[in-house]
Amino acid sequence: MRITHGFNEDDRPAIAALYWEAFGEKLGHALGPRDRALRFIEGVLSPDHAVCAWDDTGTLLGVAGFKTPDGSLVGGDFGDMARTYGRWGALWRLGLLALLSRDTENARFLMDGLVVAPEARSQGIGSRLLDAIAEEARARGFREVRLDVVEENDRARALYERRGFRPVARHSTGLLRYVFRFRGATTMVLRLS
Repeated sequence: MRITHGFNEDDRPAIAALYWEAFGEKLGHALGPRDRALRFIEGVLSPDHAVCAWDDTGTLLGVAGFKTPDGSLVGGDFGDMARTYGRWGALWRLGLLALLSRDTENARFLMDGLVVAPEARSQGIGSRLLDAIAEEARARGFREVRLDVVEENDRARALYERRGFRPVARHSTGLLRYVFRFRGATTMVLRLS
């Protein structure tokens, strides 16, 4: 396995598909249907905010994204969204997604999504991607990494805890749980040595 910072243009479809597979249920009401969501995600993926895991044949095994004041793995603006969904579709979708948005902060490096291909799980890929995120955070001068994990994702939370992340806050989605299909999220922090 090899870890890279960023990705090539021709990797966009594979990364978008993997991202949608992991987060499509949560984001389905805001970004669906699937074909439009994939088109949108492919267009706004930022290689500057990605760490990727590949096997020896060049097959994508996983992706970890991060968010900075300059952008995120899956970003985009009104114009990007309007090209896919039209002006009205972009307007209400951006409003809905803003309710999920987590801001960057000066004290902690924000990991913004970790995805491992189903056939590659339980092979240490998530751990390697988390190590790469920690390295990126250190290189940028941060002492902590922050992430949010949905309550229903016990597998991810267990991985984060094994890698040293500790819960620091819980956020309820309230009535939005019917839109995003999860009750809440836990903010977890890793102190870097």
